[in-house]
Amino acid sequence: MKTRLETDRILLISLDSTDTEQFFDFLVRNKEYFRKWSAQYEENYFSVWYHRAWLESLEQEALNGTQVKFGVYYKTNPNRIIGSVSLSNIIKGIFQSCFLGYRIDENETQKGIATESIKRVIEYAFDELKLHRIEANVMPSNAASIKVVEKLGFINEGLAKNYLKVNGKWEDHYHFVLINPKV
Repeated sequence: MKTRLETDRILLISLDSTDTEQFFDFLVRNKEYFRKWSAQYEENYFSVWYHRAWLESLEQEALNGTQVKFGVYYKTNPNRIIGSVSLSNIIKGIFQSCFLGYRIDENETQKGIATESIKRVIEYAFDELKLHRIEANVMPSNAASIKVVEKLGFINEGLAKNYLKVNGKWEDHYHFVLINPKV
């Protein structure tokens, strides 16, 4: 069963293999825009079957409680993905933590969609999943993303040198953290 979250303007619906075509369209539309913040694209990355297989594995991770990825839609157009927000590497037990990831369609940036969507997913992570900590790692050159996490209350815990391999090159990342005030 899909998880469905809402804000005033946005629907966030957990993705599975039934969303392959929409998700693939979102990625193809933003291929060059996302490149500067993505892992180097694998040879078959831009094929529908690659993403169908990936979304099928995501379904299993969702069932295991280790990851959830939401498609972001305008309520006025629930058939076109304009972004994604994910909670990955969800660890329960004494850690109660996860990583936050997000992407917004290039044509939809600077409209508050990222902030609105992530804020709702944070509420879900803290109130429903009962997580204690959400971590977001952002490249220093990604000023828009830094602005979003800071606006949402994330604290910069420092710089992780050569943290992630982005587009074939090891990149530094700021390590932002948000602690659940209710736990």
